[in-house]
Amino acid sequence: MTHVQTGIERLINTPPASISKHRLGLLCNPSSVDSRLNHSRMLLNSHFPGQLTALYSPQHGFFSEKQDNMIESGNLFDPVLNIPVFSLYGETRIPTKDMVDPIDILIVDLQDVGTRVYTFIYTMSYILEAARIFGKKVIVLDRPNPVGGTKIEGNCLSPDYTSFVGRYPIPMRHGLTIGELSLLFNDHFNIGCDLEVIPMKNWNRAMYFSDTGLPWIAPSPNLPTPESAMVYPGQVIWEGTNVSEGRGTTQPFELFGAPFVDIEKIISFLGGNKLPGVFLRPAGFEPTSSKFTGRLCRGFQIHITNRDDYAPYSTSLKLLQAVIYHHSEAFEWKSPPYEYEFKKLPIDLILGNKKIREQIEVMENIDEMAELWEKDLDEFRKISRNYHLYK
Repeated sequence: MTHVQTGIERLINTPPASISKHRLGLLCNPSSVDSRLNHSRMLLNSHFPGQLTALYSPQHGFFSEKQDNMIESGNLFDPVLNIPVFSLYGETRIPTKDMVDPIDILIVDLQDVGTRVYTFIYTMSYILEAARIFGKKVIVLDRPNPVGGTKIEGNCLSPDYTSFVGRYPIPMRHGLTIGELSLLFNDHFNIGCDLEVIPMKNWNRAMYFSDTGLPWIAPSPNLPTPESAMVYPGQVIWEGTNVSEGRGTTQPFELFGAPFVDIEKIISFLGGNKLPGVFLRPAGFEPTSSKFTGRLCRGFQIHITNRDDYAPYSTSLKLLQAVIYHHSEAFEWKSPPYEYEFKKLPIDLILGNKKIREQIEVMENIDEMAELWEKDLDEFRKISRNYHLYK
C-alpha cells in the first residue's frame, strides 16, 4: 500500500517560504496528527521554534471531549506548550480581532468527514472571512475525504436553511477534501482571503480512508471509526428525530433505533433486507447517554457490504420513511434549538430544505426524489471540478 502524505507532513518536509519568521496559529484537535501519530502542534513547534503563538479548537473541544451538539468549550492554555487555545465553539464561533492578533498566519489542520452538516468546514469558512477582515493569511493542510472523492449525493442546501450545519448550497455528501472546500468557499463564494493549500501526496479521488494507510483518530467523539464516518452522511438525519442515532453506545451512527421500533415491520416496508451495499443486522442496544438512556432500543446496525454501491443519504431516508410509516404514533421530530437555530426544525436544517421532510412525511418515493436533485448535483459537479487538487 502506498501511504498518503497529508498536508502537515508535506509542510514539515518542504516548508513554504511564506511561513518564514511569521507568527503561526493552528486550528486543530486530536485528529491533527501525522502518519506516526505525532500531533501537528508539536511538529510545528519543533520545526519552527518560537513561531507557534496560538491554537484554535473547533466543535467538541481541543481534546475532542464534548459529546454532543451545542455543548460549548471555553478558552484555555495548552498544558504542553503553554500557549492560548481559543475556542471557536464557545462564546463565539467567529474569530474575533483579539483572537487573531497574536498571529500572522492561521494554519488549518482538521480531519473532515465529507458531509455537509459537519461543522468543522464552517469553522474554517469563518476563519477565511476573519482572515480577510483582519489581514491574515490562511494555510490549509489537506487531509483525505474519508468517504471518497468520486461520489456526491443528496440535495443541495436551500439558501433559506443556512445555519452552522450548512452555510453554502452544497450536497450532503460533497466529495471534496477540506483543502478543496477551502478553495471553493474562498473563490466561488467570494470570501477572498489570502489562502494557500498544502495538498496531499499519493491520494486519489477513488480512495476511502482505509485505502490511505493513515491512522484514524476520531475527529469527534461519535465518529470512532472509518465505518462510522461512512454511514454518517445518512445516519446524521436521526439527530433531527426522537430515534437514537446510537450516541451513548460504542457504535454511534452504525447503530440506530428506539424502544418503539418493530424490526420486522421496517424490513417489510423496505421490501426485504436488500438495500444496495448494506446489510441491516437487527440489533438491540441500551444507550448510556443521550436519547433513551438506560432503555432497550430495538433497531439495526448498518453493515456496509459494498462501499461503491452504498448510498448513505438515500438509504437513511428510506429507513426514516419506514419508521414514520409504521410508528407515526410514537415517532417525533426533534424540537429546536439545534446548532444555534432556535426556530426552524432541526431536521429541516440537517436535510437542508423543509420540502424534503414534507415529501418524506407523505411517503413520496425516495429514488424519485433523488432524481430531481440531479440537476443541482450536475451543476455542483461542474463548479467543484474547478477546485479539484487530485485526479
